[in-house]
Amino acid sequence: MSTSEQIPRSLAPELSRFDWDDIALFLALVRHRSLSQAAKSLSLTHSTVGRRIKALEAALGTKLFERTPSGFLLTDRGEVLLREAEGIEAHIGQIAQMFSGEAAQVSGTIRVATMEAFGSLYLAPRLADLYQRHPSVRVELVTAAHWVNLSKREADVLISFPKPRGHRITAEKVGEFALFLYASHDYIERHGMPETVEDLKDHLFVDYIDELVVIPAVRWLSDVLRGQETVFRSTSLVAQYNATIGGMGISMQPTFVARDDPRLVPVLPDRIVVKRDFWLSVHDDLAHIPRVRLVLDFLRDLFAENEEFLNNA
Repeated sequence: MSTSEQIPRSLAPELSRFDWDDIALFLALVRHRSLSQAAKSLSLTHSTVGRRIKALEAALGTKLFERTPSGFLLTDRGEVLLREAEGIEAHIGQIAQMFSGEAAQVSGTIRVATMEAFGSLYLAPRLADLYQRHPSVRVELVTAAHWVNLSKREADVLISFPKPRGHRITAEKVGEFALFLYASHDYIERHGMPETVEDLKDHLFVDYIDELVVIPAVRWLSDVLRGQETVFRSTSLVAQYNATIGGMGISMQPTFVARDDPRLVPVLPDRIVVKRDFWLSVHDDLAHIPRVRLVLDFLRDLFAENEEFLNNA
């Protein structure tokens, strides 16, 4: 059958401008930001992916990606194509489900970004439950001490403490968590347990490096104390946590980090407590994708089920 017979004559020039399979390659490169990783996900060579992306750019007459040290990032025109391509992907999924006679299995990779301690110590161990329920879903966990830009596709979903802002970003408050002062048993033996807030002025503390704080919401110790003697500082909450275990001083830790650690004891928990909100955010262009919806629902349920633990209720 000739090309003109396969495609209606009035549409043939538009539809024949590029290979439709290249849309799948385009989406893979957006999500992995690496030729080699995109190629691996599609069982192709990286040179094939690179060649087909160049062919797609030539067919559309526009540049879709900028190559940067952190990987391939979309241009403004690439963002436009992404919205359309993901719409096509979702629609194809709906068609497959419609004709399969049963719900199609949700599959694919989703990138979730959050703060280091929450991602490493709380979320990562609990993702096993998601994998057991949905074995074809894969999560890439990005932990960072800086803002992750959903508009630039640095992640698909963001869990943050302050509410993020951005163009076409939907953010919802899904819970909150409590922070308390903690110290090691060894530290308390050497320095004594503070009995009043006033006693804290005679103690040693572990905290952030103030001038390197990118997200002001992590300055939780300054919510309740000023002028304390700080003997160890780090940009990493996990490092602060381990320094506290080592007996260097008292630090403020979230319940999801320190509450169940037998090596630590709470300090003045009935006097000093700080609260922060959890915000769950997604770019509007991704909210309709089945695997994104699935992970968002999983996270909402997780926060609801762990409300008492997160707040030390």
